[in-house]
Amino acid sequence: MLMKKLLITEIFTSIQGESTYAGKTCFFIRLAECNLNCSYCDTKYAFDKEKANELSIDKIVELAVSAGINLVEITGGEPLLQKDVLFLCDELIKNGFTVLIETNGSLPISRLNPKVIKILDCKCPSSNESGKMNFDNFNHLSDSDEIKFVLANKEDYIYAKSIISKYKLTEITQKILYSPIPGKLAPQLLSKWMIKDKSIVTLQLQLHKIIWPGIEKGV
Repeated sequence: MLMKKLLITEIFTSIQGESTYAGKTCFFIRLAECNLNCSYCDTKYAFDKEKANELSIDKIVELAVSAGINLVEITGGEPLLQKDVLFLCDELIKNGFTVLIETNGSLPISRLNPKVIKILDCKCPSSNESGKMNFDNFNHLSDSDEIKFVLANKEDYIYAKSIISKYKLTEITQKILYSPIPGKLAPQLLSKWMIKDKSIVTLQLQLHKIIWPGIEKGV
């Protein structure tokens, strides 16, 4: 019997709104706390661990099994702040789930189960947190993992292109995403830049915000 526990902000079933899995039904496990404070963060409610619930890994896996959905995403906050998330990933994998973990890129991913699909957010200048990126993480990605750049302006776009080139990211994975911040960067403008550059990166819109506009939690 596992006795390890995690601080959970929310657990819910929804439509995956981001990544190459967008549009699929997904069981979400949102962990509490974050070590960054991005300017555009839309999940600040997950920062407060005092409002989080402590659940055992056994219970979390039980809830995932009961949901009856094969796709599970662990997110936050920053899930890697809680070291026992590694055990949660292992248990979910053992139970046959496809496991995604979304991480802000500042903490090492090398200890994660290799079967976990990493969605690594590479912070751009507008986040005010780009200086905290752990670029060694790129050495621990496979072609099944994904890299996301959240963009607010042309500076972010140019920065993202420079990182992709510098670290030869397209040789690691073809699953590289540009995500424009709603109200900051129009998808039409980002699309124009991408078309001009003949970009092979994928444009990502936050599908859950289109389906449920104005709703933050549980989607």
